[in-house]
Amino acid sequence: MRVTRISGVLVLAGMLLLAACQSSASPSPSEGESTEPSAAGSQVSYEPASVTLQLQWLDQAQFGGYFAAVQQGYYEDVNLDVTILPGGGTIVPQEVGSQPNGPEFTIAWVPKVLQAREAGSDLVHLAQVFQRSATLSVAWADSGINTVEEWAGKRIGAWGFGNELEVLATATLLADLTPPDDFTRVEQAFTMNELIAAQDGCAASDSDCVDVAEAMIYNEWAQLLEATDPTTGELFQPDQFYVFDFNELGTAMLQDALWARQSWLDEGNNTEVAMRFLQASFRGWMYCRDNPDDCVQYSVDRGSTWGRGHLAWMMNEINKLVWPAPDGIGALDADVLAQTIDTATAAGILTAAPDDAAFNSAIREAAWEGLSGDTTGDDWEAPTVEITPGGN
Repeated sequence: MRVTRISGVLVLAGMLLLAACQSSASPSPSEGESTEPSAAGSQVSYEPASVTLQLQWLDQAQFGGYFAAVQQGYYEDVNLDVTILPGGGTIVPQEVGSQPNGPEFTIAWVPKVLQAREAGSDLVHLAQVFQRSATLSVAWADSGINTVEEWAGKRIGAWGFGNELEVLATATLLADLTPPDDFTRVEQAFTMNELIAAQDGCAASDSDCVDVAEAMIYNEWAQLLEATDPTTGELFQPDQFYVFDFNELGTAMLQDALWARQSWLDEGNNTEVAMRFLQASFRGWMYCRDNPDDCVQYSVDRGSTWGRGHLAWMMNEINKLVWPAPDGIGALDADVLAQTIDTATAAGILTAAPDDAAFNSAIREAAWEGLSGDTTGDDWEAPTVEITPGGN
């Protein structure tokens, strides 16, 4: 599939030019307005607006860039009042964001939303914050499970609510395996306890045991390494496990992206509001790349239930998903998108490739015009973050 630039960028550019002209005619902004330098150095006045962001999951460092945009005043700089809603539990972001009176912005995985669009959602992709997938499947190294074909006859952990798509697609596409005929799909808890319980192997009837567990590299994988091996009394070590990385297997699908309803974008000056939101959010992610400890603290301040050690690991791994962004923060890589769509259609997640209306690059490109500093992170090197017992 080809991602094309949408002609709306011309409309948005005209809106910004009009705003700049209006600003130059006034010696100072009206009460309640703020100003932000444009790319050309002129002052652009923005009407105040209030918007809501629905997170993909609970408050944690996964969303540090948005927390930083609040704490550093980046949203305030563009006269936005942003309310952030945590996800988790039974909250399905793409369903919440598709509601007519739902949040203006939603963070959700790309295949989940494309699936929702086939069911009638008008959510539109605005920015691809995560440039690569974070999903892993993990088995014990001494289990002999080191190919997808060896999932046959095993208990395979896969979460619900659309989080299972990469796992099931990989089984189907690489090994022609589908549950329940070829393996037992276990709707795993968001922990690694069921894999730890399989240290000596799983019996087919073990309800609290999986031979292969799903894990996010920034969360459950760290949970596993933070846990104590009961046979040694020491922390588990990476070489005790075999890791299936879907990026390496060629079945990875794009994850955390920013979406908005087309019906909302079509109202009033909401396209400009969306541009401001993206611009401030991008600044937040640039801040977290360069100041990860601050963004860990912002997650703590938001009430995250994770320990500081776990959040530090998470922030570092999240930065690796965002950076480098060779085409610019939030860019949508056409090749990775094509892999996402090809994987999703081949696995039956989607019935067909989405049309170009599912993607709006114009708003993102306009947001870039107001950014300064390193927007690609090409020279950024991730620091080493040590695992801490219990994530404390």
